[in-house]
Amino acid sequence: MNGRTADTCIFCKIAQKKIDAKIIDENENAIAFLDAFPLTAGHTLVITKKHYAKLQEVELDQMAYLFNLIHKVLPPIEKGTGVQSTLIAIHNGKDAGQVIPHLHVHIVPRKAGDGGGAIHSMFDSSDRLGEYEMNKVLKSIKE
Repeated sequence: MNGRTADTCIFCKIAQKKIDAKIIDENENAIAFLDAFPLTAGHTLVITKKHYAKLQEVELDQMAYLFNLIHKVLPPIEKGTGVQSTLIAIHNGKDAGQVIPHLHVHIVPRKAGDGGGAIHSMFDSSDRLGEYEMNKVLKSIKE
């Protein structure tokens, strides 16, 4: 992380404890805190302490810290908010809806009738790929 990123990235400032946040838990390389603009009560963000913009930039050992913390905070989030389900989401890049260019994982407590939907509800599901297009995409990805 360069100094400029640390000075301008709000999540870097939270990780460095330069900005107050409602911290749930942390480990050596990741920190979990309540989202300042929650979608539901208990909406939590889990971030890497080191600045990465996208998931594929993260070293594997750092990934383990991130997902270990997610695994640790899930039960208390569900119990504390009285839900039995959570949405776990990563917006991996600006075009995917990432607003702050620092990798962060959303944990959103969910319950029936809360107005949220499945991931397929976010997209126009009428645009289905046929077998030919699916095979073409598969080949392109594998190359």
